Amino acid sequence: MIRKASVTGGVVLGIPAADPRITAFKGIPFAAPPVGENRWRAPQPVIPWEGERPCFTFAPISMQHIPGLDKDNIYSREWNVDTSIPMSEDCLYLNVWTGAETPDARLPVLVWFFGGGLREGNTAEMEFDGERIARRGVVVVTVNYRLAAFGFLAHPELTAQQPDAPGNFGHLDQLAGIRWAKENIAAFGGDPDNITIGGQSAGGGSVCAQLTSPLTKGLFQKAMILSGVTAGVYPNPIRNPHPFSEDEATGVRFFEFLGVKTLAEARALDAVYIRDKCNEFERPHTFTFATGTDGVFQTGNATDNLLAGRYHHMPLLITRTSSEFNFELPAGNMDEFRTRAHALFGSRAGEFLSLCGDEFAAAKAASGVCVVETAALTMARQTQALGIPDAVYYGVFDPSIPGWDDPGTFHSSDLWFWFETLAKCWRPFKGFHYDLARQMCNYMSNFIRSGDPNGPDHDGVPMPRWERALGDSPAAMWFRDGGCVPQLTQPTAVQRLVVDAGIEALK
Repeated sequence: MIRKASVTGGVVLGIPAADPRITAFKGIPFAAPPVGENRWRAPQPVIPWEGERPCFTFAPISMQHIPGLDKDNIYSREWNVDTSIPMSEDCLYLNVWTGAETPDARLPVLVWFFGGGLREGNTAEMEFDGERIARRGVVVVTVNYRLAAFGFLAHPELTAQQPDAPGNFGHLDQLAGIRWAKENIAAFGGDPDNITIGGQSAGGGSVCAQLTSPLTKGLFQKAMILSGVTAGVYPNPIRNPHPFSEDEATGVRFFEFLGVKTLAEARALDAVYIRDKCNEFERPHTFTFATGTDGVFQTGNATDNLLAGRYHHMPLLITRTSSEFNFELPAGNMDEFRTRAHALFGSRAGEFLSLCGDEFAAAKAASGVCVVETAALTMARQTQALGIPDAVYYGVFDPSIPGWDDPGTFHSSDLWFWFETLAKCWRPFKGFHYDLARQMCNYMSNFIRSGDPNGPDHDGVPMPRWERALGDSPAAMWFRDGGCVPQLTQPTAVQRLVVDAGIEALK
């Protein structure tokens, strides 16, 4: 087993995981602390250290509201349970799990980004233990990144001083994590030429951002988007397209809210003060600080780029849970919805709006079924139109979720299964849940290895075949109480129109 590795910055020591055949390296620095003059800058080179650095515990989480205080919040019950977890602006660390016995093993690599609306979350959450995936011959890397105002502030002074990195600092942290893996993962037995990036929720949206960034070409070979992509016409829970100048204007207002006028004054402020003022400044669920179209890391909106075929084409795995994103369109969004429809569909906008129903009464058009499945269909059809052999696989998580709160397949509930970490959860899962988690983790690990999720189960018997999605058929794997069920359906009229628009954009 590899218990010691030489990486950029020095030598790190790992610790045996619960399974001693797996080594965990926790809290490896991959960039300089983003504090002082490094606040609101692209991640800077890591500061070398002397001797051997023990990497036995997770580093502090990014600045955010204190996790676990709201006991009525489902995520406080689920995994944000430790209100005393260390937190610091010095947060650019990552973790590695490996079962390689020697550095020349060349195992496939997963680089994972956590979710949380780009305003909360961390790599130390219970569900993200990489041991079970590592047992399947994958080297797992989980990357921490800056959040909210620390990670996604824009301001005219920033744009003027550092035009090569005016914003999206949290995504630049993720990019630095990918580059770190490319340069260092061989020391852990990983293959730098077989990297898959993955994430869920805002982590999945981050994968979309990395897939469409001009800065990331050639750095990874496959991508997994879990509950993180929507069909662009629908209101995006993170961010709909708008000019970067609007983000800069928000930054000006935030500086006023902080009581400062200049970037130098803002960089001198205490991090806890900024965190608390940011929590006051952001209204709940508004995602004030998020991915921006800065023209450097992100040239155009990531969702629109994906649906227009402007991304690094590679095998994709796209999933959702069966009861997430089933939202009604608020009255205030109607005009925006119409505007987006006309921008995307032009002369066919009237047809699209008619299909959605009078005054959007048929809000099912904006449900998880449409926004995620339609995106998967569009990208599958594009690969066909372009003659690209890379497959798109689409899955739906739909088992019963036990517990006194009867939560259904709530957003993020699938994470316990993909990482096969059910034993860490308080919920009274039964045997069939563990069987389902084993197979889901198998599918994921197979995809990371080869771009194809199919393969045998633990007993050598092939698992149900997960067919690639086709543009004219939303082939899906449904993960249910009875196991994994392949399903073929016909696209709806709305989906056909959205997919057709994606093909037109390729011409």
